Amino acid sequence: MLSTGAAPSAEFSPRQSAVLAEALRLLVEGGDKALTTAGLARAASCSKESLYKWFGDRDGLLAAMISFQQSKVRTVERSGERLTADLLHDHLDVFARDLLEVLSGDVSLALNRLAIGQSSRDGSKLGRMLVEHGRRQIDRRAMALIDQGKRAGLLRFDSAEAAYHTLYGLIVSDLHVRMLLGETPLKDNKAQARRAVEAFLTLHGVQRDSGDAAVSSGK
Repeated sequence: MLSTGAAPSAEFSPRQSAVLAEALRLLVEGGDKALTTAGLARAASCSKESLYKWFGDRDGLLAAMISFQQSKVRTVERSGERLTADLLHDHLDVFARDLLEVLSGDVSLALNRLAIGQSSRDGSKLGRMLVEHGRRQIDRRAMALIDQGKRAGLLRFDSAEAAYHTLYGLIVSDLHVRMLLGETPLKDNKAQARRAVEAFLTLHGVQRDSGDAAVSSGK
């Protein structure tokens, strides 16, 4: 079953979100063949006409499913918020925990395995969707957060993209590949997330001494 503490994406209405959650459930439980317009309409108690209106064709539905899934990885963006060291740490920790929860969940594993299985059959169309509507959207929001950290004088790096890839690598390591190959997901995502964030801040964080002079712990 799909489980997340994240709020539904603002991109979709509550009804559309419920339909997308049902579509993801069908995919996980029955594979690609179970995800048909007629089957989804029955499972979600809606009309096929509504599905076409909301999502278009099958590719549009898959893109929406991926967008809905990636929206569960939060970066806690708050307009006008003054970013402090404690808030930055909390935001990074939320991002890391959400990322691990989503990547280790049945939905993500099913989507990735399906994309891998289709890669030689249709030019990796689903794989491209996962990158465009999933990974890149997560990357964009996370890089905006760490760039905000740099502007607030809390992080130091030359390239936001390189710093983000360091953060991502510290969080995920080879865990996702191992889970795709059948290894049991981590039992304690919180501990892994905490270690990753602490290592990232050791590399790129700017700390202040008692006289408020900036001291870099990384570059």
